[in-house]
Amino acid sequence: MKIIRSFLLIVNYKTFIIAVLSIVSTYLCHENGYMANFPLTLISVAIVFPIVFSINSAYTRREKALEYYASIKSSMVALFFGARDWVTVTPNPLPKAFAMQFRDNLEAIKGLLMNGDQKDIELDKKVYVEFDKLSKMIQQFRENGVAPPEISRANHYLHCIMESFENMRNIAYYRTPITLRAYSKVFIYSFPVLYGPYFAYAYEEYKTYLTLMMPVLYSFVLVSLANIQELLENPYDEWGEDDIQLDIDEISEILNG
Repeated sequence: MKIIRSFLLIVNYKTFIIAVLSIVSTYLCHENGYMANFPLTLISVAIVFPIVFSINSAYTRREKALEYYASIKSSMVALFFGARDWVTVTPNPLPKAFAMQFRDNLEAIKGLLMNGDQKDIELDKKVYVEFDKLSKMIQQFRENGVAPPEISRANHYLHCIMESFENMRNIAYYRTPITLRAYSKVFIYSFPVLYGPYFAYAYEEYKTYLTLMMPVLYSFVLVSLANIQELLENPYDEWGEDDIQLDIDEISEILNG
């Protein structure tokens, strides 16, 4: 069932529209005598290579985003351990306060990242308001007698969190080149239709159902590749199965044991 669900994500209404148009194009070309033996190498040069490059680029960005997300979580856990172990006064309210603040930080980050590539200054401000609160909480270490080296280390953890967030935000805003995506889509959606004369030419060599199977197969393959690239393009929207799951409850469960 999981394989079927995954397959249905890359086969949508566009696939069937292009398949129908390619069949109509093949039929009209055959009926009107428009037949030509076009070179199929054009597919790999003009279509397959650019779309595979786009898919690889999108996947690489997703992998980098996972690294930055792991850095944010690990730095938060390290700060939590510092608040728990460096402060010797009892009772120590800092671990619980830090855990609650981390949740607010992650909610603000998730809200910005799931906004897609639309820049929103208000969402940016919200994230940095939470960072400001976290910075002020770190200063409470000084009030509780924590040694300066540990305070410096805590500020370094905050820096890692902010730096990783900025990298994740850049991935959200700056995607695969727009012109390359536009180029790929134009040729992917038009190729099965424009190659009607070639499929009509093959009509003379194969049976009818085999001839009509070719434009349908090309349509499914090419449009599916385009859909895979589209699903990978935004790793934060939680739409595709390969997207990053920004699970806020996860870190709360880790810190609360």
